Amino acid sequence: MKSKPSSPAYTDLDPQNLPFHVAIIMDGNGRWAKKRLLNRIKGHEKGSETVRTIVRACREIGIHILTLYAFSTENWRRPKTEIVALMALLKQFLISEQKEMLENNIRLNTIGQTERLPEDVRRQLQSSMAVTQKNDGLILNLALSYGGRDEIVKAVKEIAKKAVDGRIDPDSITPDLISDHLYTGKMPDPDLLIRTSGEMRISNFLLWQVAYSEIYITDTLWPDFGKDEFVRILRNYQQRERRFGEVTP
Repeated sequence: MKSKPSSPAYTDLDPQNLPFHVAIIMDGNGRWAKKRLLNRIKGHEKGSETVRTIVRACREIGIHILTLYAFSTENWRRPKTEIVALMALLKQFLISEQKEMLENNIRLNTIGQTERLPEDVRRQLQSSMAVTQKNDGLILNLALSYGGRDEIVKAVKEIAKKAVDGRIDPDSITPDLISDHLYTGKMPDPDLLIRTSGEMRISNFLLWQVAYSEIYITDTLWPDFGKDEFVRILRNYQQRERRFGEVTP
């Protein structure tokens, strides 16, 4: 049974109709900073505060998995100075949030080409995942150096190698088998995909996994996104009818 919302602000949410897995494309940090004549990094710093707010809200409401698109494979094309600052911010976030994750039963996980991250960031990421691995509450998935097409190619290569080695019969390849070879492995697909900043695209995020996700686009820039709007989106989700291609009786 899914957890009941524990805060009075969430009492109108149906605890039996919450999304099990929420994925968010956190967009708009740079535009938020530009509107205020600030350096782009200030927008990313403010955006990290929003991450903290939404992680707490998910834990309080009873969401089981939260996947955040933190850094894409395409983001490596950004100016080197911005990448260096983003990596430093990521490391600091991991350090500062470790205590809260431990105290609130949050397990940190990551998906993506993490081998491309700077060594010091990789070490901190591995450390944070190790110390939270026994937590069985909210799973916080950080998509880092992540690209949906690259993820699918990686899965196809792994399956093809097993087929060549005789460990898999090509005729036995199913959607479930492919899912098992993705970064998300045995995790259920997102029920709800949220994108901030009003952009109408998926941006190479969880291409396989969001096949039947409910999608919500908000014009709010990520640093301005808050708990109240998140709850409004969950209310909207609960008013939708998910048919998965079937016809309602």
